[in-house]
Amino acid sequence: MSMIRSAEGVSESPSDSRRETAHEVQRLVWDIPVRVFHWALVAAVIASYVTNKLGVAYFRYHVWCGYAVLILVGFRLLWGLVGTRHARFRNFLRGPTETLRYTRALLRGDDQHFAGHNPLGAIMVVVLMATLLTQAIVGLFSNDEIASVGPLYAYVSDSRSLLLTSLHRQLFDWIAIAIAVHVAAVLVHLLLKKERLLKAMWTGRKALRSNAANESIESSRLWLAALLIAALCGALAWIVEHAPAADIQAF
Repeated sequence: MSMIRSAEGVSESPSDSRRETAHEVQRLVWDIPVRVFHWALVAAVIASYVTNKLGVAYFRYHVWCGYAVLILVGFRLLWGLVGTRHARFRNFLRGPTETLRYTRALLRGDDQHFAGHNPLGAIMVVVLMATLLTQAIVGLFSNDEIASVGPLYAYVSDSRSLLLTSLHRQLFDWIAIAIAVHVAAVLVHLLLKKERLLKAMWTGRKALRSNAANESIESSRLWLAALLIAALCGALAWIVEHAPAADIQAF
């Protein structure tokens, strides 16, 4: 008999699940910092792309967008350690065996419910954060090969900067692919499973079974999020401010 796993890994029979899904209620699972992070990151990535396409006159704004991505991803990594229940990595990252089991069940059409990220969604979160963080860090050392350089350009040689610039450009293609897969997955959930993931990431609420009250969160811990953001902004500002001046005469 196929089994269905809840967000805490407790298995239930399909008959039990059918009885419970008749009594679903909206419960808060995504805190405010996670939701703000998600939409702010969307805006920062779009702005990064646009300012790059607009040319060298917008290089300064492109750098600012990179700062925003760094702060946001850095915050999400920390929030994955100390944030609310469903934001923590230990509550949604799963091993290869469970991820494979979930994927097989999904292909069979078995409906599995998770209050937070499902195993495949968790992989996408990690992939997007890893690529975006790498992209933003590499951008600090890159240059536009004309007259503008990243804030940490002086720490590397000209040849190394050109190599990192090339990587910075190539990484965007992989990021675009990951974003396309992410959007496609959201549409699949909407069309086939009737799960409105975008709405949930906007309101913070998801339809959970009536006996799943313990899966909801009570607070967004805004004070802690504000402290983390302030610390990250201060650290980045210090690093950029104390970076050696770049000699761009070669351009």
